[in-house]
Amino acid sequence: MGPHYLSKLFNPASIAVFGASDRPDSVGANALQNLLKGGYQGQLYPINPKHRKVQKQDCYPTLCALPEVPELAIIATPAATIPAIIQACGQRGVANAIILSAGFEDENGKRIQQQMTASAHAYGMRLLGPNSLGILRPKIGLNATFSKNQARPGHLALISQSGALCTAVLDWAEANDVGFSLVVSSGDAADLDFGEILDFLATDNQTHSILLYIEGIADARRFMSGLKTAARMKPVILLKSGRLPAGSRAALSHSGALIGSDDVFNSAIERAGAIRAFTIFQLFAAAKTLSNGIHLKSNRLAIVTNGGGPGVMATDRAAELGIELPQPTPQTLEKLNATLPKHWSHGNPVDVLGDASSERYLSAVEACQNDPQFDAILVLLTPQAMTHPLTVAQALADFVQNTPHCKPIFTAWLGESLVAKARAYFSAHKIPTFHTPEAAVEAFAFLSAYHQNQQLLMQVPATGEQPCIQADIAGARTLIQSAIGEQRAFLSSTETRAVLHAFGIPITPSIEASNAQQAMVAAESLGFPVSIKINSPNLTHKSDVGGVRLNLNSVQEVRQAFTQMVGHVQQIQPEAKILGVTVEPMYHAPFARELLVGVARDPVFGPAITFGSGGTEVEVLQDRSIALPPLNDFIARRMIARTKVAKMLGNFRGRPAVNEDAIVEVLLRISDMVAQLPEITELDINPLFADEHGVMAVDARIRVQMPDIRALPYQHMAIHPYPAELRKQVQTKTGLAITIRPIRPEDAKMEMDFIANLSERSRYLRFMNHLQTLTPQMLSRFTQIDYDREMAFIATTEDANQQTIEIAVTRYTTNPDGVSCEMAIVVRDDYQHQGVAALLLQSLISHAKSKGLRRMEGEVLSENVEMLSLARSFGFKLTPLEDDPQITAISLPLIPSHPG
Repeated sequence: MGPHYLSKLFNPASIAVFGASDRPDSVGANALQNLLKGGYQGQLYPINPKHRKVQKQDCYPTLCALPEVPELAIIATPAATIPAIIQACGQRGVANAIILSAGFEDENGKRIQQQMTASAHAYGMRLLGPNSLGILRPKIGLNATFSKNQARPGHLALISQSGALCTAVLDWAEANDVGFSLVVSSGDAADLDFGEILDFLATDNQTHSILLYIEGIADARRFMSGLKTAARMKPVILLKSGRLPAGSRAALSHSGALIGSDDVFNSAIERAGAIRAFTIFQLFAAAKTLSNGIHLKSNRLAIVTNGGGPGVMATDRAAELGIELPQPTPQTLEKLNATLPKHWSHGNPVDVLGDASSERYLSAVEACQNDPQFDAILVLLTPQAMTHPLTVAQALADFVQNTPHCKPIFTAWLGESLVAKARAYFSAHKIPTFHTPEAAVEAFAFLSAYHQNQQLLMQVPATGEQPCIQADIAGARTLIQSAIGEQRAFLSSTETRAVLHAFGIPITPSIEASNAQQAMVAAESLGFPVSIKINSPNLTHKSDVGGVRLNLNSVQEVRQAFTQMVGHVQQIQPEAKILGVTVEPMYHAPFARELLVGVARDPVFGPAITFGSGGTEVEVLQDRSIALPPLNDFIARRMIARTKVAKMLGNFRGRPAVNEDAIVEVLLRISDMVAQLPEITELDINPLFADEHGVMAVDARIRVQMPDIRALPYQHMAIHPYPAELRKQVQTKTGLAITIRPIRPEDAKMEMDFIANLSERSRYLRFMNHLQTLTPQMLSRFTQIDYDREMAFIATTEDANQQTIEIAVTRYTTNPDGVSCEMAIVVRDDYQHQGVAALLLQSLISHAKSKGLRRMEGEVLSENVEMLSLARSFGFKLTPLEDDPQITAISLPLIPSHPG
């Protein structure tokens, strides 16, 4: 793994500053002044044809006049001049540029932006901005901004779409002695945006935690890819203002009304393994807490306090954040009763009373440490007359240091001057400390959310992996496309039921009737009691217009209900097209709960699935949880558990527990449906009745739209599912039975064993160094991949003990140009020369072609004759590198399967 392609942007050895000047308060003058003031040690080249000297530095008239090609161009000239500057930079070989200039907001500015971006791409240049504040890399003295702020070195990285927010954060950080590894203002992000910058930060060894400020997202797939990559390596905390644009579409379904863009954004952040803050203070508090490397198993908190008030404040905030405060076990109560005064609180919070000594505090903390009910302990102190804040802090720090497997401990010493030394002592001993009980509880909540979201990050759901159902995808798609061909936005009731049946979702039958006679025949055929519902493509919520009649027990009731209902709807909705009614049997389930399962299409993140309470009051109850597809069993059960109705799914007021597996099954099938059918933009199943026997959908509605015919499979989703369809079983030329499949996160142990079983020579030939084992970061990168922009196929077989082992792996990663990829392959020594490598490489090439890639590249040590021979047999062109003949470049042109 060589240097990241953005390394020279953020660690440049030389910089040209276009628009450098002595004019006070100009962008170019401030940018150059900051570079000089920050102590940047690289070469600086001010460029301005009007001056020989700028800020006492030699100034050059043009780029061509420079003695070398700079690694970075900083541009602070009027917008109209920038395309020519980019053209000159591209011709000279400048690889990166930061555009500080504004002026791209109107139509003319947008044309200029498109022109400069196209020119940059033609030369392989990368652009940051325009309208960017710039970047800071304090460790190398690089302050390439026009801000008045400086920054000290540290291990926090900040990426912000807002330059103003950057200056506010920098000002706050300077006053609070917070340092940064990198600060990036993305500006208008004409080229580089969050995704690629996050990808760089994921492997940047100076960065331990990442802070993001987001206003909007242009490319959800690229954003999610970079965010997931970074969050696998280090904590990522986001602060987002406003809401994502909801678009002009009205919410025509229950799901559309329930799901807001901010809800979907939260779901995306959780799936990516990051967490969200809501203030700048929370942003840094979360980063400070997460950087301590504290691990949690759950979110059960014990509170130890010497004052009832602070304990109540902490309890209230915990309740608001969903933090559990379990009561001590009887054994713990016995220990506390033996060591605490008679009037202690006898519960959680553990109030040790105002005159508590350090010994009393420690006895309470130790009891909570040994109680399996608690995952962490919050210790609160108010500086009362008989309290010694520093002494208690010292005793607590000693306890943490000398207690094996000590639970995470958070502290909040309330006050200022009397507790300042204690807070400093905690900070010096890396014990999280806060000024208020609420802030400490919020920090614990962040930590809990982070570890829960990291579990979500590890989930890599596939589609179509449910053995009990084989979906009729082709049949469902034909039905939908027929409706689209008739220019209908909604499927009919019978079409909707057919699509749900195609994916194995149980739903009551329905018969369409255009007149009362047909309705009576349908009712008699289905058996009484029945319901009738108005059938109109213009009426989404039938109940709202009186378009539903329930529990009809005879043909006479059906005839009367048909006449009255159709007449009533025509009167109050004269412009609606009334096709008649649908007749459905009444579903009898005395112990059933009414649920809702739905899908709505977010304009940025694509389809989002919702689950919650069903019925006619869903918008009022607002009881729902949301997740992005694809789902698996873990994610589906988490969705259910996060709703209020989940508490009613167990034994409840004489009703037996619901068959939760059946609900999970429906969620998984809906996930498959929206993954396989991008034509579906909205879906409602409401109500979905669930009882001890299973589930039954009673009413459903599907909205459809023609998808982009140029899109690749799953392109409409923010998260690419695990491509289980690529799994295949083959035999090598020697008859060895192997399975070739994409790698998964749970393959980490097998991947470690595979690397350990390679000979030293094989490891050297693969990694071009004497690697002995994979670091945790490398293991994460190798097994938790983004199937949208990379692929890794492993070959497995059974050993003599019938254990599945990995015997080979091949992978490619798409290059920044988006049309080429870099590949690698390695086979375990004792399975070489059996044709394994050829089978793997064929799979890799086929997949790269299916993704529309045009070229596959790689670098091979010239002594690796076996790999060079394999490459030659597949048609790769072999070219020894001029500057390093020990390495041979290999390149294979690919024919894209999807033109354009």
